[in-house]
Amino acid sequence: MICAIVREPVGDFVACIDFVDDIEYAGFAPEDLPKVISEGYVHPILILLDNISIWDPEHSLVVVDLSTDFGHTFRAVPAQIQSIENNLSIANMDFYEFADAVDDDGIFRGFHAD
Repeated sequence: MICAIVREPVGDFVACIDFVDDIEYAGFAPEDLPKVISEGYVHPILILLDNISIWDPEHSLVVVDLSTDFGHTFRAVPAQIQSIENNLSIANMDFYEFADAVDDDGIFRGFHAD
């Protein structure tokens, strides 16, 4: 269900994401990244589905910075992953712009007009 939401286009945004479903990564945490990221990995982010993602009614995912502030994280609802991935992949926006726009509970649900 969560992968289906991420695969679904949102407006002009379509997530270019490879899904990895492997029991070997169970319990994987952002601090484990240096052990598993191969040299030459070119994506600016990694998105993790963790226990919170499964039990959270909104299924928020962990977005991990792999470029400017390696290992920095924030959570995002699945329907925002397309925009995040697209904008970061083309360097249209920076990781901190999304991370700084999380709601009070630490989850990015989109940009809100002030």
